This record gives sequence, structure tokens and C-alpha cells, in this order.
Amino acid sequence: MTFLTLILALLLEQWRPLRTGNALYAAFARYVNQLAQSLNAGQHRDGVIAWTLAVLPAVLIVFIVHLLSRQLSWIVVLFWNVAVLYVALGFRQFSHFYTDVAAALRAGDVARARAVIARWRGDTAGELTPGEAARVAIELGLLRSHRHVFGVIVWFVLLGAAGAIIYRLAALLHDRWGGARDGDTGAFGQFAARAFDLMDWLPLRMTAFSFAVAGDFMGAVESWRSQAQTWRVRSQGILLASAAGALGVKLGGVLHQDSGIEYRPQLGDGDEVDVDTMDAAAGLIWRALVLWLFLVLLVTLARAV
Repeated sequence: MTFLTLILALLLEQWRPLRTGNALYAAFARYVNQLAQSLNAGQHRDGVIAWTLAVLPAVLIVFIVHLLSRQLSWIVVLFWNVAVLYVALGFRQFSHFYTDVAAALRAGDVARARAVIARWRGDTAGELTPGEAARVAIELGLLRSHRHVFGVIVWFVLLGAAGAIIYRLAALLHDRWGGARDGDTGAFGQFAARAFDLMDWLPLRMTAFSFAVAGDFMGAVESWRSQAQTWRVRSQGILLASAAGALGVKLGGVLHQDSGIEYRPQLGDGDEVDVDTMDAAAGLIWRALVLWLFLVLLVTLARAV
């Protein structure tokens, strides 16, 4: 049933995707904002309590409905798992940004590509060159594919629908409370940051390894081994270094920002990135996803036998 649930949820998400500002996520954002306002006194324990109150109710609802649906029929269980996984996934929440950047660069409309990237990452991008715009889009696409797809799948396979929801909410709280952008978590956000880092340790490395298998394996392993630790956020460095090596391109590097030139470590030792590389990166993500689905199918069949 795990494989069938994944296929149905992915197809549903492709057909009718949930946007980032959908009602469920908006309601959760309001709820966690109220929790932070009520509980944040600048102490670590406040963050632990707030994180628990943010995650536990949703997980309990998912788990209790799952238990009740088992008393009815396997079809009800399937529908419920598909619905939960559909909410937890987010392939199409970022893919339209990626597609829009590629289309703008192919049309020679660098200004539009910059505007799309600025909306996507929530930061200015007015000075990016065409190559830099393609590079940033690839980096964002790789990171978002892990966060919205591969990480969710790992926890769904491990713990079912409840696992998918725990991971998705932990990721959202990491971004909202954990200070992921500037690294300054504060005492209140430390638990949110640490909890997600622990949950993401295995999924992130599985995603990086699948990129290696789906591309140039030796190049990916070498970049992962020698360059990942140079990235400011090492977990992101692992993913991006593996992908850069698998694609045979250079990621990271210099970016022209409105505030000046940003110097970032280089990841990968291959060719410079252009808009055609965006197609190759999308293909890498899809090949990795197909690989994961194939492995889940094998495990499902093995259990059935």
C-alpha cells in the first residue's frame, strides 16, 4: 500500500497542487505565530513547549483518524494516507518558479528571471547575471526538492502518514523559528532548529546519495567528500556538492547582489551553469525520484511475498 499511496499522492499533487499560501498552511502559520507570541520568553524550554504544541495536535489527529479508518476498510486507509501525503508534499509549490526562471532565461528576459528568483527566495536578485540566475535556481530547486519531496517520502515510509506530517511541520518550524537564513536561532528557536536537523540527517544523505546514483557517481562522491564542509550550512553543502558532482557542473561561487558581491565556496569542478543545465538538474531530480519509487516497489513486493 505504501507504493500505491506514493504514486497516487504524487499524481494528485501534479494534477492539482497545493500552493504555498493555501488555507491549511495559512492556518498553521497563524497558530504558530500565536504560540510564539504567547510562549516566547527567550528561554530554550519555551521553544520546546511551543514546538510540541505546534506539532503534537496535528500528529495525533492524523494517527487517530488512521486507527479509526483501519476499522472500516483498507480503501479508507488508502484515501486517508493519500490525503495526508498530498498535504505534506510540495513538488509543485516550487516547480513553477523553476520553470518560470528557465522560460525567462531562454527568452533573454533576465529582468523577469531575477524577479521570479526574488519572489522565490524572498530576497533581492536584481544584479544576478544570466548564469548566476540559472545557478541560484538550480540550487533552490535541488534544496526544495529534498525538503518537499524526498524528506517527506523517507518519513512516510518509516512512520506512515504521521511521519510525513511530523517532518513537514518540523521543516516549517525550522524555517519560522530556527533562524535558518542567518543562522541566529536564539534560545527559543534552538529546539526547532535542532529537531529538524536530527530528523533530516538520514533523509538528506539518502537524497544526496540518490543524486550520485542518478548522475556521475564518482564525481558526486568526490565533491561530497571534499567540498560539502566548506558550505556555510553543511547539510545544504552535502546536497548541493553531491548534485554538482553528479551533474558535472559548478554550483556555489560568486553572486552579484544588490548589496555587493557575495563570495561563496565552489561546489563541483565541472562546467559553468547555463539555462540548459536547468533541464539537466530537473532530470536528475526526476531520475532520483524514479529510483526511490522503484526501491519502494521492490520492498512492497518483498513484503507481499
